[in-house]
Amino acid sequence: PGITAALEGMLSNEAAGDPMGKQVWVRSSARKLGQRLREKGYPVSNTTVWRLLTRMGYSMRTSVRRRRGATRDPAARDEQFRYIAARRAAFAAERLPVISVDTKKKELIGNFRSGGRVWCKEAPEVSEHGFASEAEGVATPYGVYDVARNTGFVTVGLSHNTPEFAVTAIAAWWEGEGRVAYPNADTILILADGGGGNGSRCRAWKWRLQEFFCDRFGLAATVCHYPAGCSKWNPVERMLFSQISKNWEGQPLKTLGLMLGYIRGTTTTTGLTVTAHLDEGVYRKGLKVSRADMASLSVKEHEVCPQWNYTISPRK
Repeated sequence: PGITAALEGMLSNEAAGDPMGKQVWVRSSARKLGQRLREKGYPVSNTTVWRLLTRMGYSMRTSVRRRRGATRDPAARDEQFRYIAARRAAFAAERLPVISVDTKKKELIGNFRSGGRVWCKEAPEVSEHGFASEAEGVATPYGVYDVARNTGFVTVGLSHNTPEFAVTAIAAWWEGEGRVAYPNADTILILADGGGGNGSRCRAWKWRLQEFFCDRFGLAATVCHYPAGCSKWNPVERMLFSQISKNWEGQPLKTLGLMLGYIRGTTTTTGLTVTAHLDEGVYRKGLKVSRADMASLSVKEHEVCPQWNYTISPRK
């Protein structure tokens, strides 16, 4: 009777999902999951594990892209996944905040076609083309997903997706929700992708996080990056972005107000609630961070996969 709960516990750190759709999948194969279940005392075949996964809504991926560089080694990726799971469990045990962050796909604001279908008597008429020049604006949503509280906080920007924009969105979440939900917290765990505005190799990301978050609020930030090509395992993709995409599928995002309304109206049967606000700030691209600035940071790399794991402490 407890086999489903045991399997769900194993999948808590193994599930990934399409941020633009409903497909979900797991990292480990049915054979490996069956072996781990048998080690826990459940005499189950691999075929039964496959059937249980299908019943729980998971599916097989149809293709696998080759990963290059440092993430080409499967052992390194597996070590990082295990380390992230351990960090999440440690922070959860002490009731410290764990957030998953990322930038959602940019959206054109205007009467443009939106993927998906919706119940209606007549199909809405939209523009024949989807040119950015015809749009009222281009919106960039940045999401902060609180793993423990199952809440989302989305900042919709009208400028570029930069490290400054990412840190500003995280700081807005802490001011608006985080410090109220975790009044005694002095450290936070941030799960992020390996690239983009919050990339592991981005100097500006670390410098902005030091200046505008850690020093400003007196918080230590432990950052764990997912390896390249593994961003779909970042919880914000499946738990927040995919739900937002499903909520507005088939509906043209004619105005920013309508877009914010769809984001705020996103809910799930598991209790997800989402807040959203508009950020009209201008964030310039290409800002350089010197070696002297980097030397002034209070950054400590972890022993496990130091290229992906580090802690930034507030400077005194």
